[in-house]
Amino acid sequence: MKSAYIHIPFCEHICHYCDFNKYFIQSQPVDEYLNSLEKEMINTVAKTGQPKLDTIFIGGGTPTSLSEAQLEKLMDIVHRVLKPSSPLPEFAVEANPDDLSAEKLKVLKDAGVNRLSFGVQTFEDDLLKKIGRVHKKKDVFTSFERARALGFENISLDLMFGLPGQTLEHLDQSLQTALSLNAEHYSVYSLIVEPKTVFYNLMQKGRLHLPAQDQEAEMYELVMRQMSDANIHQYEISNFAKPGLESKHNLTYWSNEDYFGFGAGAHGYINGVRTVNAGPVKHYIDLINEKGFPYRDTHEVTKEEQIEEELFLGLRKTAGVSKKRFFEKYGCSLDELFAHVLRGLSDKGLIHNTESSVSLTHNGKLLGNEVFGAFLGEL
Repeated sequence: MKSAYIHIPFCEHICHYCDFNKYFIQSQPVDEYLNSLEKEMINTVAKTGQPKLDTIFIGGGTPTSLSEAQLEKLMDIVHRVLKPSSPLPEFAVEANPDDLSAEKLKVLKDAGVNRLSFGVQTFEDDLLKKIGRVHKKKDVFTSFERARALGFENISLDLMFGLPGQTLEHLDQSLQTALSLNAEHYSVYSLIVEPKTVFYNLMQKGRLHLPAQDQEAEMYELVMRQMSDANIHQYEISNFAKPGLESKHNLTYWSNEDYFGFGAGAHGYINGVRTVNAGPVKHYIDLINEKGFPYRDTHEVTKEEQIEEELFLGLRKTAGVSKKRFFEKYGCSLDELFAHVLRGLSDKGLIHNTESSVSLTHNGKLLGNEVFGAFLGEL
């Protein structure tokens, strides 16, 4: 499987928790950025050959902060340069509930986009304001219904827990509301306070009041229980879907397979080489104009690193890591390479270690970082 990620680093506003590569769209050289994005794609295709893509994911930032004309230009670039099949198995775009007009939705639909990912975070209006979101609960319903009316049959809702002042009751209500929309997919992430965010600065000043760690664990338990009761199955630590509607693009990452990364700050992984693009928009554009590629860093991933990544990415999936597939990819036995690590994690009740696979137990999901860390540096 091959995938392409395309980064649009522009936003109408900056959320208090977000550490992704993003900039206020006002006064930004958006059209010049799209021209540079096209050049990066053309040069990459010339270098690697025309890819046969299975998935495209356009994320941000906020892709839908682009104007209708700019969205059309982006879609034209994607089709002319990457030449995706029609229909593409999965062509996904991230969207904000407050800037998704019927006109923009039609541009996406006409371009073959068949999956939308709505950044909802919570259905509590007061909490939305507290985390720096500008949409309201009603905007989600409006955009969701508008997308359904235009024929979008695969919609994902992104939610968060562990937010400042959030209670189990808040989360319970948000989950019930989200499930009432009968979306095909739900991503539910715990808040991680990252440097260079508003929340990080508040935390440094002692002004960010988050739920206690045990309460956050209860929240995650609630998420898993609610999704299970609604027959939305968990296929990854933070992701839940109706059968057959799992995110094909994200499964590319978790299965440690190749993907292109286009745009400012994007990461790529092709033929064993990991690339990181320059983040600042002007720096990205300048590198494209000067060198044809915007790489800030390239790294040839060693076999040992690939194996470690295979484990800590693959174990995020509820299906875990297939021992047969592991052997086919790396020519060695997972059981032999990590015998004492597997034994230790199994004794702690954090993994299921069967003849065919290694996967997280329920407690392993709650202590995922401990499991992933156990494999790092072992080789």
